[in-house]
Amino acid sequence: MPLKYLFDENVDPEYVRQLRRQNPNLVVRMVGEPATPTKGILDPEILVWCEATGFVLVTNNRRSMPVHLMEHIAQCRHIPGIFILNPNLSMGETLEDLILVAEAALDDEYQDRIEYLPLTW
Repeated sequence: MPLKYLFDENVDPEYVRQLRRQNPNLVVRMVGEPATPTKGILDPEILVWCEATGFVLVTNNRRSMPVHLMEHIAQCRHIPGIFILNPNLSMGETLEDLILVAEAALDDEYQDRIEYLPLTW
């Protein structure tokens, strides 16, 4: 089963629109959409939501997300994974990487990990 992605509110919504257009079979959500965390929610709460729903978080948050993940794991919690976008990649390169990863990932392959795009194969 492909990965499901939740984009945080600080990522350009165009990523979500283009990902849905390029691969309509992927489950892609954005913070603030129906049945997702509300805009302005704290990052630790987003991690709890991702854990409960099985979504991988896609974010630009390089500074505090590693700290939030360590705190989450210290509470004996888990998360399907976090992907941090690379500002040096084009949108097309990023989308290509996310689609490939979603379709090729093994179950729990990214659990409790932060991965920085692009992933190296």
